Formats: sequence, structure tokens, C-alpha cells
Amino acid sequence: MIEKILPEVETPAYIISEKLLTENLKVLSEIQKTTGAKILLAQKCFSGFYFYPLISRYLSGTTSSGLYEARLAAEFFPGENHVFSPAYKKSEIEELAKICDCVYFNSFRQVEKFAGIVKAAGKKIFLRINPEHSTQKISIYDPCDENSRLGVRIGDFKNASPELVKIPDGLHFHTLCEQNSDALEETAEVVEKNFSEILHRVKFLNLGGGHHITKKSYDINRLKKIIRRFQENYDLQIYLEPGEAVALNAGFLIAQVLEIQPERKGISNAIIDASAECHMPDVIEMPYRPNIIGAGKVGEKKFNYRFGGATCLAGDVVGEYSFDKPLADGDKIIFEDMAIYTMVKNNTFNGMKLPAIYDLKSSGELHLIKNFGYENFKNRLS
Repeated sequence: MIEKILPEVETPAYIISEKLLTENLKVLSEIQKTTGAKILLAQKCFSGFYFYPLISRYLSGTTSSGLYEARLAAEFFPGENHVFSPAYKKSEIEELAKICDCVYFNSFRQVEKFAGIVKAAGKKIFLRINPEHSTQKISIYDPCDENSRLGVRIGDFKNASPELVKIPDGLHFHTLCEQNSDALEETAEVVEKNFSEILHRVKFLNLGGGHHITKKSYDINRLKKIIRRFQENYDLQIYLEPGEAVALNAGFLIAQVLEIQPERKGISNAIIDASAECHMPDVIEMPYRPNIIGAGKVGEKKFNYRFGGATCLAGDVVGEYSFDKPLADGDKIIFEDMAIYTMVKNNTFNGMKLPAIYDLKSSGELHLIKNFGYENFKNRLS
């Protein structure tokens, strides 16, 4: 279906498929119904509030990474409003206590400073813990790294005053990144071993995000067993806060070939009107090579291309691909899985145009949600 609407699309552009988004949401909704757990949309991954009326029909609420995301949820998403930040300003806490249902703290010092404000507003307090158990090798995405600033360790509980330890209503750990439920199970065992006494005191537990629940290879039955184990052993209301699982594979980035340079050593540079640096920064930060519809790996098909953005950054390279037919100026390229960590992270480096955002409805109709121009670039600077 996505190929049919290409003539209507002005590039660069993000396309969000309502059909694919809904398929993910149905999977998450089923987990809620069968386990009693509540699933929240992590807005740090996907905060296209145009789609919040749809998402809120399936999920229990949102989780935010700060004041502005929490405001967005309060304005557009019916349901629970949770917020976590490594540290807060007093002015932020005062507003968050008004608009959020649950405020998550990252240290006992933050609890000591701000718990009174949150409690006075009648809201719940969660404390983020650090299980000190890594299940991944990339340190930038590892909250359990030795020098991590995220979460309270079990040793911190032992050194805190009994009064502070009793304040939290719930615990929160977020240690995964694009992982299956075996990594969660491994972490859950460590959490139970080290924090079981505290788990018996609280009423809520948030298992965080990073669960690739809507990926075909994900073991949902194991996830359900983990949820039920915490429920049965500690009588807890369980939360999960996936971002990627909500919009995984539901979005596309359409780009146009601007120029193809002469072939060198079996591959040609193709310059496109989209940019890894500006429009899909995780390609450089993680790094990874996004899939392109109809393309293969270099050498797999006859014609090989290295896609790069129209910026001055030498490393603004998306990846290397091969095609059955040669590409030409004006051809449109479809990058897959471009709803998550794209729109929320894009930028206007080099004065690059931000991609338009389209809704591809289940009927096949294409609806332009928003277009961007020079004013969007200018207004970010002065």
C-alpha cells in the first residue's frame, strides 16, 4: 500500500500507517486484558499526539521524560500520566504534581526535596531502582552501567533513613533496550533477590520500557509469566512503558534521490533529500542500517549505492544498499520503521527541512498532518 501513495508525497516525509499502528496496539491491549497490567506509551519514543485518540483507546496512559511531555499528555491523552526525570527543578515539580498521577524520582535526595509537594497534591511517588545487572553490551543504552546516573542501588536503601525508604508507593526499573522477555526475566530475578523486602512494602511496580513486544520473535507468554509472578508474590499493580513496541514498523520515511555520483569501486554515492543526522539520528548514534523497501545488501543485487544526506557532514551516511535496477534522479526511496525515535529526535542542522508528517489511514487515504518550512528552522534559533 505504501508504494501506491508515493506520487502524492512531497519529500522528505514521515508516513504513519494507522493499520500497522493499530495492529501493535491490539497486541499490547491483549496483554493488559489477560494479565491486568497497565501499559503506558513512552512519549520519548513517539509523541505524535495526532494519533493519541487512537492509541488511548488501547493503552492505559503515558509516561513522560519531563515537564513538556507531561503537558502534552495532560492535554491530548486520556488516561494515567506518569513522569520520570533524573532530577527536577522545584518549579517543575509544582506543575507536575498538578497534572501527573505518578511522579518518579531518581534518588532519595530528590524524594527528600520534593515528596512533600507530590504527596500534598494527592499523587503517587515511584522510585527508580538500579538492579546493577546489565543485559546488553552498548553502554550508552545501559542504565546498569557501572557509572550510570540512573536509579537507586540496593546499597542506597541501606544507607537511607527508614522514613525516606517508606515514602515511595511504587518502584520502577528500566534496564532494557530492544530486547526480548528473556532479558526481562533475568533482570526480574535479580530485582527479586535484592529488593524483595521493598517490593513487599510498595503497591506498584513499573517494569520499564525496551520490551520488543510487537516484534514477531518476542516471547509474550514469558512476559505474562513474569507479570503474574510479581503480582502473585507481592500483590503489585504492574506497569510497562514501551515506546518502540507501540509504533514498531508502523512508520516510513520517504526520501527522493537528488543526484547519483559516478561509481567508484563498485558502488555509487546517492545523495537524497533526507538526512541520517537530521531525520533519523539513531542511524548514527546506535548505529544501525535501516531497511529500504525493495533493496538488498551490497552485492546482493546488481546495482550498489551508498545513501547520504544533503548536509556538509561527511559521516551523514544512512547505509549501503543494492537494487535490481539502476536508480535515477527523482526516484523515491522508502525507509522502514521510521516512526520511533525519529520525529522526536529530528533537527534542522545545516538548515535541513524537517520532513512533513502524513497519516496513512486504514482505507488507504493519505492525510497531511503537518508540513514544515523556513519558519520552523528560524524560530528555533532566535
